[in-house]
Amino acid sequence: MKPMIKRAWLATVLMTAIAGTAACGGNGENNAAPTASGGATQASSQGADKTGDSGEPLSIQMFAGLYNEVPDMNDAFWTEWQKRTNTKLNVEWVPSGDLDTKLDLLLASAQLPEVLAAPDFKRPTLINAIKGGAFWDLTPFLGDFSKYPNLKDNVPENAYKYRTIDGKIYSLPGSRSQIDPGIKIRKDWLDKLNIPVPTTLDEYADALVKITKGDPDGNGRADTLGLIGGGVIISDGDASFASAFGAMEPTYNDEGGLIYTNLNPGYTDAIAYFRKMYEMGALSKEFSVMKRTQAQDLFTTGRAASYTRSIWWDKEWEDLIKKNGQPDAKILNLTLKGPKAYAVNLTLGGTGSFLISKKVPEEKVWKLLDYFEKSASTEMTDLAYYGIEGVHHTAEGGQKVLTEQGVKEVNTTSKNAGVLATQKWGKVISASGDKAYNDAKIAEVQNFGEIGSIDPFAYLISDTWNDVWAKYQNEWKSMVTQAIVGQITMDQYKQFVDKINNLPEAKKAYKEFAENYKAMNP
Repeated sequence: MKPMIKRAWLATVLMTAIAGTAACGGNGENNAAPTASGGATQASSQGADKTGDSGEPLSIQMFAGLYNEVPDMNDAFWTEWQKRTNTKLNVEWVPSGDLDTKLDLLLASAQLPEVLAAPDFKRPTLINAIKGGAFWDLTPFLGDFSKYPNLKDNVPENAYKYRTIDGKIYSLPGSRSQIDPGIKIRKDWLDKLNIPVPTTLDEYADALVKITKGDPDGNGRADTLGLIGGGVIISDGDASFASAFGAMEPTYNDEGGLIYTNLNPGYTDAIAYFRKMYEMGALSKEFSVMKRTQAQDLFTTGRAASYTRSIWWDKEWEDLIKKNGQPDAKILNLTLKGPKAYAVNLTLGGTGSFLISKKVPEEKVWKLLDYFEKSASTEMTDLAYYGIEGVHHTAEGGQKVLTEQGVKEVNTTSKNAGVLATQKWGKVISASGDKAYNDAKIAEVQNFGEIGSIDPFAYLISDTWNDVWAKYQNEWKSMVTQAIVGQITMDQYKQFVDKINNLPEAKKAYKEFAENYKAMNP
């Protein structure tokens, strides 16, 4: 069930920000911000050189995720992006599979870049760094957002509400639509083996068993994998499947505490389902040691039947599978009904964050905010999705379609250097697909927004829980694997979960979560 959405919250934050600005000695407008020593200045975004205006390009040092090949920052796309924003980007692109590890090391070293693009705005190490003063509090800079209409109006609803820490805004939202991951299956293989499109979790598991035994690629070997995922299913699919068992529904203990999603009964039921799939042969035997890059390679080379990732990968991956000798490849995102809900996980929207290091001088903070304001415009968003007309895309049947150069230069990575304007189908449609393809893709997931579930712990924060989970998370992952492969019984797994849930410090954290949830959803 989605958390209640309250637009009134933003107005409250804006009023608080205005009051806080006035308290710093300003005039109540967006022109006063605390200095590193806690004072105030009158540096204004109007008084500073605006990015994209006349003057020398603004140099920006940034840490960001890499989801494709390392880009050439002098290619046509990045040259145009930097020209329009009047910037010179110096980006450390970190492969997505290594991003969390590199981020933790970076935060521990305190050698922060000017701008940090973090995939998870509530990662414990990041929260600790924020509370330790590593990043600028942007609340007084943003003020009432009158100087930043794009950052106010073009981001997902509640984007700032979910990323406040102690009532302050430290990060700007990344661009991500609420409808994002889909449980994919090879539709051409279903058709080839005369298997109906599954509509329930049980039908899905049965279909995967038939595919793995049916030699769909025709190579004469029983080497086709069923469901694959990167790392104990965790991160690639678990949230979607767990949603079907009610794991995203707020679940309280006897003391009124809100139980962490991965340790509530619904998630435990999802583990039991994975155990059943493993026994049947529907879940890859190597799931627990498979890296995301390996899983993606298995799927795009036509060796696996099902994988859960962002929907907009479908066209690119179909093309790759076809190049690998399977010309009829077709990917379908399933709508699977579970015991309590549908296997559809929704993001908060605007997942990810852009944070500005406290080492950046106050004057430059204004300039960086001007850059992000421009990046959130519809014009720059269009560039991020489609590139330059005639170079990166052509117009075909009312739809912009990427050229070969566009496919190479305009991709997930190219959307990771700025806020961008949110788009409902932004993680569904493919820039390399024509209008008919994208219309069909939207039709596949048209109702996801209504039937999907949001994990409340995607935005809830508890310092107490961060300490608890840091001690037990790795052991929990090991227990998940053991439960799925049958090394321990489900009762033993439940006993382990109960042990954590009954810790005094866990109960304290659950109370904090409950209070936080109530405050967020009055």
